[in-house]
Amino acid sequence: MLAQRKECGTGSGLMDIKFTNRLSYKQARLTVLVGFILGTLLSLVQIGIDYASEDASINREVRALLQISHNPASRIAYNIDSELALELTRGLLESPAIVRARLIDNNETVLADVERPRLEDRYRPISDFLFGDHRQLRDPLFLTHMPDEYLGTLYLDVDTYPFGRRFLDRAGLTLLNGFARSLVLTGLLLALFYMMLTKPLVTVIGALSGGDARKPMQGRLQCPPGHEHDEIGVLVKVANQQFVSMSTEIEQRRTAENRLTQYLNELENIVAARTDELKASNDNLSLTNQELEQARRRALDMAHARAAFLANMSHEIRTPLNGMLGMIALALDNPLPGEQRQQLAIAHDSGKVLVELLNDILDLSKFDAGQLELEHIPFDMATLVEDTASLLSQNVAQGVELTCLIAHDFPASVLGDPTRVRQIVGNLLSNALKFTRFGRVDVRLEPMIGGVRLEVRDTGIGIPEDAQARIFQPFTQAGAGITRQYGGTGLGLALTRNLCKAMHGHLHIRSQPGFGSRFTAELPLNAYAKADAPEPLHASVAALTAAGSGLHELMLGLLPALGLAYARHDGIETVAGTTDLLILDDVQALAEVRRVSQIPILLVTAYGNFLPSEQALAMAPLHQLARPLTRGALYQTLHRVLQGHDAEHPLATPPTATAKGRARILLVEDNPVNQLVAKGMLAKLGCQVELATQGVEALARLEEQAFDLVLMDCNMPVMDGYEATRRIRERGRWPGLPVVALTANAMPEERERCRTAGMDDYLAKPFRREDLLAVVDRWVPVSG
Repeated sequence: MLAQRKECGTGSGLMDIKFTNRLSYKQARLTVLVGFILGTLLSLVQIGIDYASEDASINREVRALLQISHNPASRIAYNIDSELALELTRGLLESPAIVRARLIDNNETVLADVERPRLEDRYRPISDFLFGDHRQLRDPLFLTHMPDEYLGTLYLDVDTYPFGRRFLDRAGLTLLNGFARSLVLTGLLLALFYMMLTKPLVTVIGALSGGDARKPMQGRLQCPPGHEHDEIGVLVKVANQQFVSMSTEIEQRRTAENRLTQYLNELENIVAARTDELKASNDNLSLTNQELEQARRRALDMAHARAAFLANMSHEIRTPLNGMLGMIALALDNPLPGEQRQQLAIAHDSGKVLVELLNDILDLSKFDAGQLELEHIPFDMATLVEDTASLLSQNVAQGVELTCLIAHDFPASVLGDPTRVRQIVGNLLSNALKFTRFGRVDVRLEPMIGGVRLEVRDTGIGIPEDAQARIFQPFTQAGAGITRQYGGTGLGLALTRNLCKAMHGHLHIRSQPGFGSRFTAELPLNAYAKADAPEPLHASVAALTAAGSGLHELMLGLLPALGLAYARHDGIETVAGTTDLLILDDVQALAEVRRVSQIPILLVTAYGNFLPSEQALAMAPLHQLARPLTRGALYQTLHRVLQGHDAEHPLATPPTATAKGRARILLVEDNPVNQLVAKGMLAKLGCQVELATQGVEALARLEEQAFDLVLMDCNMPVMDGYEATRRIRERGRWPGLPVVALTANAMPEERERCRTAGMDDYLAKPFRREDLLAVVDRWVPVSG
């Protein structure tokens, strides 16, 4: 730094600095410029004031001249004396500003009119611009003792140039004085700034230029006289302090350089030793990398083995499940006694629960492999929630009330994946029912901004705060005693949270031990269709139920929206005679009501607790519905009751519509049980079915007959479904023939494998009659 300063300051000091670059010149220039601008502004202000004064003096002097001439002119006009009038007007022209004077009497007779030419000069345009080229004044004439007697008029034309020339002379002198003052001020400031600022600085620069950068302590700067306490003195003190610091720093650097040289020598020895150690470490690392690569390959092999195991397990379990559920569904289509129908329905629902558990295990493996795919289709979520709750109602403990509370403004359909939403609802509801032994389990569904909110609330055992995060881990529950007492795999909540995250939603929990739990799933499912308002019923409904029951809360929110007047009562004595329907949730109160009234009754009971037919007939008119009440079933029952229709059996199965009366379907299936299930279901749908047990036989049947649809099992002996489908597509004889895969492998790669083989659709076992009907409706043309 000091060397650079010396290079910049060497030479002859001030002589090396241009005059225009000197600090004194810059300060003087700035000061004079400011003074010049201010002086010019003040001069312009002075000129403006002078201009206004001069402009006023024009009219003032001319009016004074008119005032002097008024009385003589009035007497001349009164006497009508032309000679005196001429003498008066010539006298007025003696004024430099008057260029024309004219005197007329009261009869507009000109007594005198004289004028002279205007003065011409190079400054005249400026004067005319400022004051105008001329002005005309008139003075009505009258005598003092006769002010109301008009005698004539004196006209004067005024040339403004004499006044303008006088103003311009004064303005030029004002500006010239301002310039002169600025010049004098410039010289004085230059001299003062040089003596007070530039000369002391030049002295300091010279002292700095003569020093040696390598020896900053060779001397100290001397402060110029008279500047010990101003900025120059401070500059000299700071420079001397910097010299001291630089000298100390140079000595420290020299010492550090000597020590650094010593450290470098030692470092070379250390580096040599470490190099040998690194060579040995690299050899060990290469061996470790080889071991890691072998471990990675073993892990990949294990992952492939696990995927193959899950696929085989899915196939081996789903195949008998398909036969079991299919046979039970076919049995339920036949006329059966109520008790047997109830037992078969429970077995069928239990099989469905087993299928859901298998799906949970497979879905969890899909999450681990990153293979889960979500649909984005419209579906009725409210009905889905009610159907799921009805399916799980068989698991409700005695003394627990299960209620579905759907907001009246919930959309008729939303966009999303109905299968995954059903899993979320089923897992949350199954978890609530498992840990609730008394009280209520409520499923609430309502719209929110940007999606829907599903809430499952129970009055069960609750979850401690320290266990609320742990329960979302796979195969984990709140405590070891929970598994022993309540059972379960610990998969439901883990899968539910993963599904919510996959949908970009959130799952929240609020729980307190002994007071129940509340699980809330907020899912971004946009509304697809608005809810349709049902036809109002217009009747009066009463209920004998507890004030805190789920049935009362459901009726209170639903019945007014249907146009019904609703009221809750504690006893039959308070029920009005105009009530059209009485709702009960207690079988014990039924007989008491019938002793005092024959009002139509709707009995709401738990799953499987319906009155036998004989007892129900004895209590007629009586209608029965199972909890949880669904909106559709309740509306249909209310509509039927209010129209006076008889009650239907609560377990009656509606007849299946014949969707495809003339559809010819080729069923390719090697398992005898699954053959019976599929043929039975298709027969119930009104389809004509031909059977083939493997691919070669299927190709032969296609050569012999024409079919509308082929249901192709994938795993068969001799020729499997993939090869048979490829042969069908290669031959080209059946270009529009739809082929639907029937497979028990529910892994995601199975769907792609079927599509690659040329199949049009995919139906996983076990399938329901509704699923089979949907496939037939999709691929078989409508019969004429």
